[in-house]
Amino acid sequence: MKKLFSGIKPTGKIHLGNYLGALKNWAELQKKYNCIYSIVDMHALTIDIHPNELRDNSLKLAIDLLALGIDPKKSLLFRQSDVVGHTELAWIFNCLTPVAELERMTQFKDESKRSAGNVNAGLLTYPVLQAADILLYRAETVPVGEDQLQHLELTRIIARKFNNRYQRYFPESKPIISPARRVMSLKYPDKKMSKSHGEASYIAIRDDEKTITKKIQKAVTNERGILNLLELYSYFGTQNKYKEMMESHKAGKLMNLQLKEELIKVILEFLKPVQEKIAYYEDNKPKVEKILRDGGKKAQRQADQTMSQVKQLVGLK
Repeated sequence: MKKLFSGIKPTGKIHLGNYLGALKNWAELQKKYNCIYSIVDMHALTIDIHPNELRDNSLKLAIDLLALGIDPKKSLLFRQSDVVGHTELAWIFNCLTPVAELERMTQFKDESKRSAGNVNAGLLTYPVLQAADILLYRAETVPVGEDQLQHLELTRIIARKFNNRYQRYFPESKPIISPARRVMSLKYPDKKMSKSHGEASYIAIRDDEKTITKKIQKAVTNERGILNLLELYSYFGTQNKYKEMMESHKAGKLMNLQLKEELIKVILEFLKPVQEKIAYYEDNKPKVEKILRDGGKKAQRQADQTMSQVKQLVGLK
């Protein structure tokens, strides 16, 4: 099977937008690819985050991924910082990458505006470390959303530059476009569901029944908001019920209360087994730590092989 890499940053709660936009696909891709999934904790250092929060977030994220179907028997799951080679390869790539290429990255421009008081060098070279994350394992494929294609294209450019200067070694990783599931905010239905818009805008997979009920009951119900709630229902409810409610909405007969009650019910049904698994892993954190350590050791063997060959090619060995 072809090798696939993807990473996720441990900077907060996983919500339904994250699940539908990427993580549901991660679980399904395990059937077709040799998957390497990393908790990219070094990327999180570009923001102002307390060490204890970063450690706690990383473990919680591992638990959530396991609960959502990432199987350590099928995939490698590890912390980026546990594998020597990510930053080492990133430095070599930094020396191949023009600053102008990095300055034109949309994410760098957006993050610089949002974090005007903390525009650090890590924000600028962030996509180079991403390229190193992928190419350290010589991954042939990467699952991405449309908004991440620019970074993957830079990864391909960096691989090409390395291959042209030294020797053809790295693959030009191809994208697997994630299914177009752009889940919108409950509070701002014209914007993507995001933690940055506040607690009321998203449903976290760890939210309890009372919290979920309150958030959905308070969800905006203008025309865009209703369509957003209906779309959210379509991902978790039955297609027959979805079509029935959509027809009622078009006829002006759908009651907002009915829609919200149906949505609450199907989301709680979906999250019940997920939260049971979360509770299990929370009670067995040493088991989760072992999964991460074992995954890290396996990833390290691949990283060592790559870095040994890369150092030889660039003249460091």
